[in-house]
Amino acid sequence: MIGIAEATRSYEKWLGGHVRLLPADLKLKHERMKGDEFEFFRATYYRWAQLYPGLPGAVTRCGALLAVGDLHAENFGTWRDADGRLVWGVNDFDEAVRLPWTNDLVRLAASIEMATSAGRLKLKPAEACAALLAGYRAGLTRRGAPFVLEEKHLALRKLAVERLKDPGVFWGKLTALPAERGRIPGAARKAMEKALPAPHEVLRIVHRVAGLGSLGRERFVTLAEYAQSLVAREAKALAPSAAHWAAGRAGVKEIEYGRILKKAVRCADPFAMPRGQWMVRRLSPSCSRIELADLPRSRDERYLCEAMGFETANVHVGSGKRGALERELQRLGDQWLAEASAQMAEWTRRDWKEWRSA
Repeated sequence: MIGIAEATRSYEKWLGGHVRLLPADLKLKHERMKGDEFEFFRATYYRWAQLYPGLPGAVTRCGALLAVGDLHAENFGTWRDADGRLVWGVNDFDEAVRLPWTNDLVRLAASIEMATSAGRLKLKPAEACAALLAGYRAGLTRRGAPFVLEEKHLALRKLAVERLKDPGVFWGKLTALPAERGRIPGAARKAMEKALPAPHEVLRIVHRVAGLGSLGRERFVTLAEYAQSLVAREAKALAPSAAHWAAGRAGVKEIEYGRILKKAVRCADPFAMPRGQWMVRRLSPSCSRIELADLPRSRDERYLCEAMGFETANVHVGSGKRGALERELQRLGDQWLAEASAQMAEWTRRDWKEWRSA
């Protein structure tokens, strides 16, 4: 197996064949990968896709379905559905691809362990794995159910809306960004413009630096005024999943973002949809990813993990056979998730230490 530095160079060369990469943003990503093990984990799904097949076959040979791929503890957020209701769930599907269903649960569990090691969560790995599995089983049993945070899921709503208390902070960060003076692809500009409400006045288009896994790709935000208030639409460059690179599949161009959105049990954001090679979405204080630092200090982390497990099932039941999933889950027993996630966390820490010392 090649080292993390060589793997990173190889993946970025492959990725550069699909999207335009921004050297300054890639440099920032490489620096942030040194920060702590959770940031490194979030930034290196491509390495995960390389390492995951090294787990025991009982885990890696389970049935394949449309999976999130890059699922982790900070890949959850809120949005407004077509009726204006606040919904919570998986925030993005940049790496969506057909994988064994176990991939998403193992990656989610490993991310929670690493976030705990980095001081962002406090839940013990064994407790987190038990909660994830309990939520996942419940989601399969119910055949999925979206998390609409209105008259139900009030405890989750309390966890999710902490950052909504001061919308000025959100808009202050966006409006502080300078206008983009470089090349803005026409397709991205057109897609954002089409997603804005009418009549609006475009104030400027900015380059947004956000995320970690997709850091290095082009990402633009159109800031506009509508009804004397700010609105924003983001366009992010899409590429095939890193799982194709890890599997040595040359020439793959298929992007599964739109398909997994349609198949998942979900109350969708009507403004979030792929448009060609761009993922366009509404940005607002209630339509964004939830960072662990956004969560209130007083929180039930086991409950949050159960909800994450249930939401993972919401994604999986859209393209997997529920009966087969339940049978494989029962056959694996109770310890497989803790053991597999601990192994992946160990391999990731090894790479992180190697990256920091390089």
